[in-house]
Amino acid sequence: MPPLVIPPVIAWALGTLGAAVIVKFAAREWRRVNAVLHPREPAREEAVRDRLPTLKRDPASGVYRLE
Repeated sequence: MPPLVIPPVIAWALGTLGAAVIVKFAAREWRRVNAVLHPREPAREEAVRDRLPTLKRDPASGVYRLE
């Protein structure tokens, strides 16, 4: 049986095609994992921030006090 000889141009084309398939798979998997880890829900910190007490400066003494 003679050895399998592939012309260099075809070998480069097959290598490039294989690399493109791997990159496409990796990008799709990357997006899937990020969608699981970081869902696109709005942040709810604003509601918590509104309920926190704020400090106001007392003009007479210069001390900050809870409002």
